Amino acid sequence: MKRIVVFTGAGVSADSGIATFRDSDGLWANYRIEEVCTPEALLQNRAKVIEFYNIRRKELLEKEPNAAHYAIADLEKYFDVQVITQNIDDLHERAGSTHITHLHGELRKLRSSYDELATVPIEGWEQKLDAKHPDGSLLRPFVVFFGESVPMFETAIKIAETAEIFIVVGTSLNVYPAASLLHYVSRNVPVYVVDPGNLDLSGIPNPLEHIQKRAAIGVPELCKKLVETR
Repeated sequence: MKRIVVFTGAGVSADSGIATFRDSDGLWANYRIEEVCTPEALLQNRAKVIEFYNIRRKELLEKEPNAAHYAIADLEKYFDVQVITQNIDDLHERAGSTHITHLHGELRKLRSSYDELATVPIEGWEQKLDAKHPDGSLLRPFVVFFGESVPMFETAIKIAETAEIFIVVGTSLNVYPAASLLHYVSRNVPVYVVDPGNLDLSGIPNPLEHIQKRAAIGVPELCKKLVETR
């Protein structure tokens, strides 16, 4: 089967009601990124960081996948589909996608303070402040903070290199190193970008189609076309 690689960002989850970094209201209105999304913040005010991700986890458990998530999952009936996501939610999993690489961590897991890939699942939404990993270290959110390396990026590069169709959904392509994944896609591979914004896509040398619609509208339309023309 032809391989499709789908690279998703916050826009795909925004259609499920998940707040994004750029929201000026809701969850992010009461927090500065520097206070909750850096290693320094975790050291200086652990309680605030843990509280923030507890709130995000609680919010996530109240949301459902949208039509874009389900359309991507449905592609697996017809193609070899690999999802690479910048999102830390589990909406792709809940929609039924089975091959997902999370670049920035997973909200429904916690990790060791010693080992960035030593994770444990969390039941419910609340992480206790003094909860410990089996290795004895304090547990922390399994989230790649600003200033930390992206441990799954090399894996994502290898997946991007195998794409025969590459789909970008709901990302401004401004967050690095994730946005540089497009550099590893073979130049003859068609690229589809689903995002309502006026993105600067002039640097993409591939055959390109920009679908200027929200994810929940544009992705099902694109997936239907790909299935019909396969």
